[in-house]
Order: sequence, then structure tokens, then C-alpha cells
Amino acid sequence: MKDLLSGNAAVARGAYEAGVTFATGYPGTPSSEILAHFAECEDVHAEWAPNEKTALEAAQGAGLAGARALVTMKHVGLNVAADPLFTAAYTGVGGGLVVVSADDPGMHSSQNEQDNRHYARAAKLPMLEPADSQEALDFTREAYRISERFDVPVLLRMTTRISHSASVVRTRRRVKRPAVGTPAPDPQKYVMIPAYARRRHAFAERRMERLQAFAEQTKLNQLIPGDKNLGIISAGVAFQYAREAFPRASFLKLGLSYPLPEKLIKKFARQVGRLYVVEELDPFLEEQIKALGVKLRRKKVSTILGELNPDRVAQALGRKSQPARPPLQGLPQRPPLLCPGCPHRPIYVELRRLKAFVTGDIGCYTLGTLPPLEALHTCVCMGAGIGHAHGLVKAGADPSKIVAVIGDSTFVHSGITGLVNMAYNQGAGTVIILDNSTTAMTGGQVHPGVGRTLEGQETAQVDYVKLAQAVGIRRARAVDPYNLAETRRALEEELAAPEPSLIVAQRPCILLTKRVSEPRTINEDECVACFRCLQIGCPAIIAPPGLEKGKAPHIDPQLCVGCTVCAQVCPKNAIHSLGSDEGPWHEKRPL
Repeated sequence: MKDLLSGNAAVARGAYEAGVTFATGYPGTPSSEILAHFAECEDVHAEWAPNEKTALEAAQGAGLAGARALVTMKHVGLNVAADPLFTAAYTGVGGGLVVVSADDPGMHSSQNEQDNRHYARAAKLPMLEPADSQEALDFTREAYRISERFDVPVLLRMTTRISHSASVVRTRRRVKRPAVGTPAPDPQKYVMIPAYARRRHAFAERRMERLQAFAEQTKLNQLIPGDKNLGIISAGVAFQYAREAFPRASFLKLGLSYPLPEKLIKKFARQVGRLYVVEELDPFLEEQIKALGVKLRRKKVSTILGELNPDRVAQALGRKSQPARPPLQGLPQRPPLLCPGCPHRPIYVELRRLKAFVTGDIGCYTLGTLPPLEALHTCVCMGAGIGHAHGLVKAGADPSKIVAVIGDSTFVHSGITGLVNMAYNQGAGTVIILDNSTTAMTGGQVHPGVGRTLEGQETAQVDYVKLAQAVGIRRARAVDPYNLAETRRALEEELAAPEPSLIVAQRPCILLTKRVSEPRTINEDECVACFRCLQIGCPAIIAPPGLEKGKAPHIDPQLCVGCTVCAQVCPKNAIHSLGSDEGPWHEKRPL
């Protein structure tokens, strides 16, 4: 049977066909859709975990019972899961375990461009790299066979283009797996006290020798004959770019990118004239191949930065690329910004007014750093903002000016420990949980603060105020961010407090609610063209051409969701509900 599947959907299908019954992970672009697709399959269980470490540990537990398990995450998520991952290389697995790590070359939705192939080498784990949707499916199936044959977790490296592009795939039936149950105790395999871990380290090294031999004969690695004057070694999506740029070249396509087939590489090198390695980001393959004594041609242009394409590959190998097509004329510029009616916007409006130093991390709210809001001042990784705020105060910064902002899903992921640290070490400063009831940036996934599972079941819901009080934060309260007066009052009171405090800004993501109330309009007779409404950065508010003096802005009724934040910042009460003469927002609060 054939189907048109994205790379992410193909991974989910491959896991299903391989008999996987348990899948977990944490949403992160470009990996998010894998688990959502898998959850639609029959006779499986899929769940979002609070973070990647928790997900991997749960998958290991499922493997102990003999089940095949899948874990999904983006590249930086593997940093979070690295602790159990490295030791899992020692313990091995029960049922097959595949860990999907989706890299993001070009940083389309990420804070760095790290190359997660290094994890395979550092943790001594095999890594597979599919180059299209069919391989994403096939390699996922094969990964489970490798995992159980060698008693090892297998890394599957996806990248943004493979995850999100679609191609025709041939699907097959789901394999039948034996029933699972409570495992027999085996402490020398699974209890990594030093005495047992030393033996398992030796096992892991012997396993690498077996994997090395496997790499030489597996069909995952392919010799593709062509012009013997030009040879290219490549893997994953980089192979597709190289093949498009040099269709007549000879290729060694590596589906198993670690460990490398050393004998096969040397054999290929002897068969071709000029030999290049084409890979995205770090010279992971190139350095290992050079260490084998294989002579490689030096690329004319470095490919270590950014996402590749056929033109970049052509330039790197010394061929002039085709002239770039001129950009389309007349298209409007669309810088990244918060959605119209985003409940994060009023928080930043008030923090900017208070001249606070705001620490944060990854999420939609990171866009608060851009003009015109310009109210976010740090961003490193998930959960880091709370630690940054604590360190600033301990180093002598004025706590009445220090605020950490963090999303609700991110708080559950890695913010709770930061809050515990702030309470335990007698810190100060204010933490704001931007609670929009979803994991918005990665596509609107549920999380433990929503009260609903991935499979749609009602479940326990985290109460952030009670949680904060339980860990020692005595000052904790919730506010409606659409009410600027309430939000301002809460911020002023908590920033003035000589102890740590928590504010939960609770409003659902506007993509969930779609509209709050009737759209607003600006009464040109009442407007004095002060342009304060433009300073909130709402895309629904259109500036007059050239900010013409005395000319009123315009609100696009198709974009306006009726959040009324603009009405609250207007000093002349010139913004009203469309088609009515109602007064300013604070006289009629839309709840």
C-alpha cells in the first residue's frame, strides 16, 4: 500500500509497523508531529511527558517489560535527556528503544544549531539518518531490529527538511509482538553501581566492535555508482542536496552514520578521483574519515553554518551556482511577532513601563525582545530565566527590577526546580508564569498544566499557585493579563516585596479561543495620534503611512480579536467596540 507522508508521519508509521506500543516525548519543532501521528494509531499508548529526561526514563521502563518504545524530541531536548541516555548505553534495553533527535539546521525554530551526531559518538550508540520519508519509515523499523539485536538504544537523526517534507512511501502491516509483563530482576544489568557499571562498560565497548562489523555489511549504507572522477560521501538530507547538485557523481550514502563503515569508505575512496564529504553543520563525518588516512578534497566554501541547499553544495565543491532568482516584488514584510490578542503582550507592555530587567527562555514569549515591545533581555534554554533572575539578585542586582518570565509548559518542563532553588536559597525577584493553557510555539500540544492527556483523557492538573506555595514561595497569585490595571497593580506589589514571588498570568492562547469580544475601532474624531496603541505591537493596528502627524491609526477588524489592550493604553478613550458607542474597556470588562 502506498501513501503520501511527511518524514515525521513516516517515523510514526514505521514505529507502528515495528510493533511499538509505548511512545512518549516532549514537543519541539521539528519533531512534534511524530507523537501526534502515532497517537492516532490503534492499540498503542502515546503521551506527552513533562520533559525529555522523563520521557526517556519512561520509555526505558516500558522496555524493561519487553515492549518496544519510541521517544521523540528536538535536538536541544537530547541535552535534557542526556543523563539517562549515556547510562542506557551501559544497561542496554529490554524491548527495542529508538530515540528520535530532530536537528534544526538554519535555526528555523531553535536557539542553536547543535549537531546531535556527536551524541552517538560520545554515548557509543548507533545512529541512523534517513534521507526521505520512505527511509524514515524503513529506518525506524530497522532501528528496532538493531536495538534488540545489539541490546542498545538507537538514535534516529531527523532534520527539519526531512521531518516536514512529504513523499510517497510504501507501507506494510504491523508486526506481531509477544505479550509484555513484569520483568525478572537482573540487577547486574540494570543497577549501575560502580561494580556492575564497570562490567557493562566493557560490554558496551565489545558491542561497538560488533556494530562496527555490522556497519560494513548493512544495506543501510549504499554505494551508488557514477562518474568515477568525482566521489561524494554523504548522509541524510545533505545527500539529497549533493545528488541534485551533482547527479552524475559517484556516491557513498551512509544510512548508518555512526559507527562508520571504515573498510567500505576506504574501498570507495580507491574507486574515485576527487573525493568530498557533504554534510550539514559540523565536520562529523569528515574528521573521522580523515582520521582513517583517507585523502579528502578541501571544500571551497565552509558548510558549517546554516542549512544546506543544492546551490550551497555546488559552491562548496567549486562549481558556480545558478544565479539566484530575484525576490518577488510587492510582497509585504512580515517580521516575527506575537499574534493579535496574544495574552503575553500586556505583560510586556507593563514590564516595559516599569523598566524591569526581564529574563526568559524559549517560547512564543521570546518575541517580546523585538520592537516595539523590547522587554525581554535574556534567552538561553528552557527554564533558564528563573535561574538567571536568581543569580542576578544574588550578585547584587536590585530585586525590585528583576523579573523572570516563563511559559506554562516550560515551567513544568524545567522551571519548577528553578523556583525551588529561589525559595530554598532565600532569593528575591518576581517570576511570571505566562499561562496560555498550551504548548503554543510547537503547535498547541497539551501538558500537565492543562488537565488533559495527549489521548484526550481528563487528568490531574497542576495548580501553579499551590505548587509555588508548597515549595516555599509565600507570595503567589493569579491575574488576568488582559486587565492592565490588575496586572500593573500585581507587578508593582510583587516587585516591591523583599522576597521571591510568583504571578500566574492566566489567559488561553488566542489560537485556542479565536476571539475574546467584538473587534475594536478607532474613532478618528477622538484620536490625537499619540500612537501609544502602536507601541503594544499588535498586528491588527495599522500605522498611518509614514506615521503622518495628526493621522489616526486603523484597526483591521479581520485581525482584531477584541482583547481590548489597545483601548486600555489609549489616553483619550478613542478606541471602542466596532459598531457601538460603548465606553473604555475598564467600564465593560469582557470576560
